[in-house]
Amino acid sequence: MTTSRSFTQPPLPGRFANTGELLAAAARAHGDRDAYVEQDGTRISFAQWYRHARGLAAHLRARGVAQGDVVALMLPSTIDYAVCYAAAALVGAVTTGINPRLGPRETHSILAQAAPALVIRDSDAGLPEVDPSIAVLTRAELATCYSSNDDNFVAAEMDSHDPVTIIFTSGTTGMPKGAWFDAANLAASAAASGVMSAPYDRRLSSTPFSHAGYMAKLWDQLIWGSTVVISPVPWSAAKMREILIGERITMAGGVPTQWAKLLDLPNLERNSFPDLRLGVVATAPAAPELIERTAQLIGVPLVVRYAMTESPTVCGTDIGDPPEVAFRTVGKPQSGMHVRVTDDDGTPLPVGRVGRVRVRGGCVMRGYWNNPAMTRDVFDDDGYFISGDLGSFTAEGNLTLAGRSGDMYIRGGFNVHPVEVENVLAEHPAVNAVAVVGHPMPVIGEIGVAFVVANDDGPPPTLAELRAWAKERLGDYKAPDHMVVIDAIPLTAMSKIDRTKLRELAVAHPPAAR
Repeated sequence: MTTSRSFTQPPLPGRFANTGELLAAAARAHGDRDAYVEQDGTRISFAQWYRHARGLAAHLRARGVAQGDVVALMLPSTIDYAVCYAAAALVGAVTTGINPRLGPRETHSILAQAAPALVIRDSDAGLPEVDPSIAVLTRAELATCYSSNDDNFVAAEMDSHDPVTIIFTSGTTGMPKGAWFDAANLAASAAASGVMSAPYDRRLSSTPFSHAGYMAKLWDQLIWGSTVVISPVPWSAAKMREILIGERITMAGGVPTQWAKLLDLPNLERNSFPDLRLGVVATAPAAPELIERTAQLIGVPLVVRYAMTESPTVCGTDIGDPPEVAFRTVGKPQSGMHVRVTDDDGTPLPVGRVGRVRVRGGCVMRGYWNNPAMTRDVFDDDGYFISGDLGSFTAEGNLTLAGRSGDMYIRGGFNVHPVEVENVLAEHPAVNAVAVVGHPMPVIGEIGVAFVVANDDGPPPTLAELRAWAKERLGDYKAPDHMVVIDAIPLTAMSKIDRTKLRELAVAHPPAAR
């Protein structure tokens, strides 16, 4: 199933041979426009970004970093990170980002797989140590490198199939795996952006730069001339309002709770954010009431996007979609992307049947870095990437997710997909956030344990209330058998539900024997 999306002509149309060529063209075309703005107001233009990247690239080459080498960035989401990414591309190196929130085990696994020639790290952030055999450049040294003499620097000659970046998975199903992408992938991602991109957008971004939502979108930013405004940490609704207005944000992303808290601020009206054209919902479904309220109160449509590390663009809803579509589904395949839902043997399933989600298109990774055997295992004979996600299609062609294959549990012989249950429980008026995991029990096999964050304005629901709510909307066997009230849903370093932690909490707060 596929669909095509039309979009406004970008400021930099046409084909580019490689990232270095595009960086130079963007510097010329976008010049003094903001490329990045940090939370303290520090900013850099496209021309400055390119100039700093050339200086650093000259320094990297002088240190022996060559075309095809890997450069690992252990840096926070900052202007420095963006300059380092661009500099590595100019040298012809392959950039991988390591989320500073990862622990030593995950970090060392990534370093072992990527085998970088150089690590650029924040020396004052308490990060895991790097093996002494790997060369290190500290963040404190970068400013001097930016002013390196680059007059004679010539960017590496690359073609569209040379690797640009390795993006590591979150490791929720084992150690992180490195999905690698070339320039053609990044160009395809820009072409498939649809409503997400408009000329000279100013985007409020909370995506970690080591994430696919940044690393795979570099060409999208350069082609459209978009400004990336880095979201403040810690987040607050008041600060978000200040940035939306002060930085003239046109496109902003956030989880449903953040959008809800923004709408709860006093004195909001339809012209409160005159530049904001679009909001994006991430990590959890947005209730129809939230989508409708956002449109009515501040005049901003909310859309949903579905992606994965191995394919940073897959599906999305449209601005004109009914709120129920954005709540129940992740929309239709984006331009150039094809999605199948199949059984384990690869046979396509009919509408409404849950199966494995398979994806093909220009945005899909070329493979796992230095792991041809694993790469062969995740592509079928038709070239589709076999994801770990489960889903089904609606009659209208929208994809509905049912969770990860490893998240499914079997209660009394019946398969239960946690995401389906979570979407229903999230509609309960006393529920702010919810996650469900399976927990082993004698006789019945497994039961569902619901972890609930209550709304601020009242007590949490009782288990009986949650079960009754679920049974009215789902098969009775899908209703949770146990409930644990918690302050916040635990998240991984990649802002996904940490189901491993939840399973540990289920053991620590066991249900009564059945």
